[in-house]
Amino acid sequence: MSQRFAIVLAAGKGTRMKSERPKVLHEINGLSMIEHIFQALKKVQVDKLVTVVGHEAERVQSVLAGQCDFALQAEQLGTGHAVLQARDVLESLDGTTIVVSGDTPLLSGETLEELFTHHESSGAKGTILTAEALDPTGYGRVVRSEDGKVAYIVEHKDASEAEQRVREINTGTYIFDNRALFEALKQVGNDNAQGEYYLPDVIAILKNQGDMVDAFMMENFDEGMGVNDRVALSTASRLMTQRINEKHMLNGVTFVNPETTYIEVGVEIGPDTVIEGNVSIKGQTRIGAHCEITSGSEIIDSQIGDYVQVRSSSIESSQVGNHSDIGPMAHLRPNAQLGEYVHIGNFVEVKNAQIGDHTKAGHLSYIGDATLGRNINIGCGTTFVNFDGKKKSHTTVGDDSFIGSGVNLIAPLNIAPRSVLAAGSTIYEDVHEETLAIARSTQTNKANYWSKFNNK
Repeated sequence: MSQRFAIVLAAGKGTRMKSERPKVLHEINGLSMIEHIFQALKKVQVDKLVTVVGHEAERVQSVLAGQCDFALQAEQLGTGHAVLQARDVLESLDGTTIVVSGDTPLLSGETLEELFTHHESSGAKGTILTAEALDPTGYGRVVRSEDGKVAYIVEHKDASEAEQRVREINTGTYIFDNRALFEALKQVGNDNAQGEYYLPDVIAILKNQGDMVDAFMMENFDEGMGVNDRVALSTASRLMTQRINEKHMLNGVTFVNPETTYIEVGVEIGPDTVIEGNVSIKGQTRIGAHCEITSGSEIIDSQIGDYVQVRSSSIESSQVGNHSDIGPMAHLRPNAQLGEYVHIGNFVEVKNAQIGDHTKAGHLSYIGDATLGRNINIGCGTTFVNFDGKKKSHTTVGDDSFIGSGVNLIAPLNIAPRSVLAAGSTIYEDVHEETLAIARSTQTNKANYWSKFNNK
């Protein structure tokens, strides 16, 4: 197999996006549009990849650093001119080059592999990736001769009535013999209304000099979709979500309402897990098998074990062990590390804390900057007081301890195993093993007070 090269066009401003962010860096399901293209290209194993940058070049380069070569298009003078900027990297090489736009995030690696295979076996110097559109309005048409070969490409505005009835459209992705591409680019002119150098002119040049030009029609029209504004961005996100969710369903995950469930690209989910509607799972999250994630939950960059239940809760950058349950309305903030069979109940917040197996915090508590052992009971309204206004300090609670309701633990603090902390206590000194700690103010009862209180 000959070498494979890729040129990704990412120099445009994307005026219709009405954004300070470069168009290709707008995100769909956790990745920028151009990163989706890179993921697809990795599947076809290109030997050299060149990204043509222009508007906000430094921002695009920072996202793709170390993944490709870059070529600068200082002035945006058309797609042909953009591809020509890659000549210093590719012009002298033998192989096959795909040219793809950085704003076509739905293209899959499978489709690109089919395109490469078709081109390499056809003997063509250039191949157009096409699709059949139900409504081709606005797209360039690919017109074929009677023998099925590509005759020419015509833009919608220039098409005759007969040509406008053609439903095979040009997706804007091309594949070429590399040397033939750069030789033809030297002949592309800018004698048009925009004064720009257009890449589709290469197809006509190859045809005119007697080279074979072919077209490959992909099955899914949506893959060729270009994103030029926020409406198209929303449509692409919906289609990508559908693709991702279907992949998980085929792998054994149940979605109660997949239309309202948002999953990002890097997420892994084990079989027999059930995910309700209005759930968002983002970043590099892994969810194990036989889990239940109920409506209203959000999980970001976290590792969830098997047989875990998350009920209407938020989890970010945390780890949850097997058979644990979270929520409802709980919040695991970054670096919460829960063992197995841990219970974190309603309105409990955990941050930067390690919690051992079988420990339970039922409701209305804050656990921060702490290490908790196994089989501990955390009573309602318990607060780990970790911040003195200048620095945060750590609390350690040993195995089998019992913490009553309404306890304040003022760090730094060490509670030894099998300690009992009485309800309503404010604990500020270490507690030794198997000790009961009580720290309450003296209670005073005043008789016959109600009438005075009621007459205030």
